[in-house]
Amino acid sequence: MMPWLRGWVLQVLRNARGFCGPHRQQPPLSDPQKIVATWEAISLGRQPVPEYFNFAHDVLDMWSQLEKAGHRPRIPAFWWVNGKGAEIKWNFEELGEQSRKAANVLQGMCGLQPGDRMMLVLPRLPEWWLVSVACIRTGAVMIPGVSQLTEKDLKYRLQASRAKSIITSDSLAPRVDAISADCPSLQSKLLVSDSSRPGWMNFRELLREASAEHNCVRTKSQDPLAIYFTSGTTGAPKMVEHSQASYGLGFVASGRWWVDLTKSDIFWNTSDTGWVKAAWTLFSAWPNGSCIFVHELPRVDAKIILNTLSRFPITTLCCVPTIFRLLVQEDLTRYQFQSLRHCLTGGEALNPDVREKWKSQVGLELHEGYGQSETVLICANTKGMKIKSGSMGKASPPYDVQIVDNEGNVLPPGEEGNIAVRVRPTRPFCFFSCYLNNPEKTEASERGDFYITGDRAHKDKDGYFWFTGRSDDVINSSSYRIGPVEVENALAEHPAVLEAAVVSSPDPIRGEVVKAFIVLSPAYSSQDPKKLTQELQEHVKSVTAPYKYPRKVAFVSELPKTVSGKIQRNKLRSQEWGEMRGNLQKAP
Repeated sequence: MMPWLRGWVLQVLRNARGFCGPHRQQPPLSDPQKIVATWEAISLGRQPVPEYFNFAHDVLDMWSQLEKAGHRPRIPAFWWVNGKGAEIKWNFEELGEQSRKAANVLQGMCGLQPGDRMMLVLPRLPEWWLVSVACIRTGAVMIPGVSQLTEKDLKYRLQASRAKSIITSDSLAPRVDAISADCPSLQSKLLVSDSSRPGWMNFRELLREASAEHNCVRTKSQDPLAIYFTSGTTGAPKMVEHSQASYGLGFVASGRWWVDLTKSDIFWNTSDTGWVKAAWTLFSAWPNGSCIFVHELPRVDAKIILNTLSRFPITTLCCVPTIFRLLVQEDLTRYQFQSLRHCLTGGEALNPDVREKWKSQVGLELHEGYGQSETVLICANTKGMKIKSGSMGKASPPYDVQIVDNEGNVLPPGEEGNIAVRVRPTRPFCFFSCYLNNPEKTEASERGDFYITGDRAHKDKDGYFWFTGRSDDVINSSSYRIGPVEVENALAEHPAVLEAAVVSSPDPIRGEVVKAFIVLSPAYSSQDPKKLTQELQEHVKSVTAPYKYPRKVAFVSELPKTVSGKIQRNKLRSQEWGEMRGNLQKAP
């Protein structure tokens, strides 16, 4: 940066005080338990949503004021490590100061105004949490994305969202530069780095020089807070918009009853920052006064996760089931988790076998939850409730969750159908606003009085939900409907199976059949594939309905996964059916 320009930039930042209305004084300090109880009552649908709400001002700044007044100990609200010795801790007062400085960077240097959109594409660095809070303070709409986005992905997202700014790291900056000329709305680029890059502003340098005084924008509860791109079965990814209240207040109750958080808890969720579960953690932990723990974790490594749980006083852990599957393959008797008391999972179906192994070796239950980018928590096995192995648990308030047919009619217990959330006559406040710029998709997501999740399950007579699979994952073989999860669960019970994914595969007689892609446990890797295939097929027949057994089996070294560790069945299915389409195109 040229010296004269750098001097001007630093002067702007030192003088910045926010640009959006008079400073709102904090109300007199109240009993924090009563405040949290009020948020929880709103989250449960027992009290009305306020007209105005801003998570940074109404939640984070409240905890900061309590710390200043001596009504809350100055314990960490955020704790980050990189596994190489670097460590950052902020209490709520320090988090407030740093996020106000970040807000001045967004307003002063990026020129962001309320409603402007900003892409956040960062690995697990502290700056992701700072900028997320800074967006809330300024009224800017954050658009998280995973670091694996390609040039094509970035171009589509920047063009579709009309984002005015982006913040990213060294690894992704060249991809942004390659397509930024095709994104006319993009006006500023922030780089999280210790070095400089032409055309980019260095966020860390600007943050150091920024003023810590900032007037938080006054936002209405229904003003937009975040946009997530979510992929469907057809077409380009859709933009899911959430409001200040839907996320800012929608997770308070689940943070209390599912995550079981208190002011003394330290919560580690291993999710990538680009996925909604990172936001779920932010908006469930901080209202309850809990500390968010983050490990940079450049790649999923079971030993690193287990060593981190042993070394740090982490009380609460959340991972996708795939990661728990990796953890239970280790010798867990070598580790002592002296602080760990509560474990959660979600994002994909949990194999009962994994749950039993974790419980028997660690002594803690795995509490499964279910939700979507469009929602908050839909179903869960909450703390203290009876857990039925293989079930997602019961409906999570304020949602009325039912199993419905394709016309939106409620089905009786035991009958498989669509998982649906009632949106009429009253739409829950903790729900996505719409698919932006796509009224057809928004309308198509509802049938009758219900929002249709696209997932299938049945509900038993006790109100527990049992996941079958995505509507497009369900296999229809000779008129038999087969959910991939039940076949994967059956396979997981065999000692030879480390991981398994089940999809449909074309068949000239049955239309489609079950195909299993299996990663073998090391002890079975040298066995005869033909004999092992037959053994696994007989095993599945013995533990579930025989027609569900995999007629095709492929042994693979790894399964395709998202960066958060979820198995991508859609890639395997496309591979199977893509080969068939290719053969059909070649036919005379």
